[in-house]
Amino acid sequence: MLFDNTDIRSQFPLLEREINGFPLCYLDNASTTPMPREVLTAMLEFETCTRANVSRASHFLAASATDAYEGARESVSRYLNVNNANEVIFTSGTTAAINLLAHGLEQTLKAGDRVVITLAEHHSNFVPWQLLRDRTGVELKTLPVLANGCIDMDELDALVTDRCKLLAVTHASNVTGAITEVDKVVTAARKVGAEVFLDGAQAVAHGPVDLQELGVDYYAFSGHKCFGPTGIGVFWGRQKLLEKLSLFMGGGGMVEQVTLVENRYAPGKSRYEAGTPPIAQAVTLGVALEWMMTLPWDEVKTYEKRLTQRLLDQLKTVPGLRIIGPHSSEERLPLFSFDIDGIHPHDICHLLDQQGIALRGGHHCAQPLMDALDLMATSRASLTMFNNENDLDALVSGLNRAIEILL
Repeated sequence: MLFDNTDIRSQFPLLEREINGFPLCYLDNASTTPMPREVLTAMLEFETCTRANVSRASHFLAASATDAYEGARESVSRYLNVNNANEVIFTSGTTAAINLLAHGLEQTLKAGDRVVITLAEHHSNFVPWQLLRDRTGVELKTLPVLANGCIDMDELDALVTDRCKLLAVTHASNVTGAITEVDKVVTAARKVGAEVFLDGAQAVAHGPVDLQELGVDYYAFSGHKCFGPTGIGVFWGRQKLLEKLSLFMGGGGMVEQVTLVENRYAPGKSRYEAGTPPIAQAVTLGVALEWMMTLPWDEVKTYEKRLTQRLLDQLKTVPGLRIIGPHSSEERLPLFSFDIDGIHPHDICHLLDQQGIALRGGHHCAQPLMDALDLMATSRASLTMFNNENDLDALVSGLNRAIEILL
């Protein structure tokens, strides 16, 4: 299969919209990706023909729903290249997954133990560890970032000591687009017997993830950032480590027997999926990942890198604009935060929205990183496989027009 951008674009009904009389130029994929028609159809078909609760009844629809739900778990395991689908836990998103891990580790950590995060983290991989620190007295240390927004790996040895029990780091920054050197993180962790959690929310939309190659212990991502629905996420952990996590939520589905005296909990993944799960969302996420696995990823990645370098070069021509993050397409995702001297990011986004160009403006739930970079906020354009050179040209033209109006 050869990559055809025109064909890919045609699979996304959202791109057919017009905003204020302009064709939609969607550049907010780091926040939420649209869903292709195949995925939208799958959600409608499931809710129309198979809607029932899972593992709750023996009738045909319930059995069919359960098969589809567990089939989605298999799709996730293939996308992440893990051999055991029972290591895949469905959550409501990356945030819920990280909170599950933070609470799950609470009883294994004690005051004086160390958790290491980075200044590049989204609040979802910052606040749960601060709360854990407040509950348990664990020490929370933060790896700094370099001037270009990349994590300062030279500080690993100083912070990852024998007291360190966990490193929780982003796979790729949602602000700078910088891709983390995961191998260095894992090497530092293994020297002291620490575990590694990787926040994959930004990385998963840009091709299947090989967790066996990465060598981490835990991983999480959200469906709405990889062409699937909102309200669904994935938490993956090595089986032997999952068995040691304390329970985060209690309720139906995660127990084998409940008495007035004690409870016997279900084994494996089920104990972490209390209550009725987001069934249609999980099934639809599975379809999205299967769709993604049909794509020629070598070609897609080459295409995305070409767009990335082209936009980097174009943005450098915009007066007063400063790109936040690496200036090489080899070190980053196609995600671009930028600051324009004298103009608030919200004003930029508002004016571009009037031309049908969808950006995001703000601190991007990464205020510690903004503080480190001496910024209050940035505008952010984020690309994916369906974007094209016309989108880039529209963005740059819109920025130049906004500058003329605002300055």
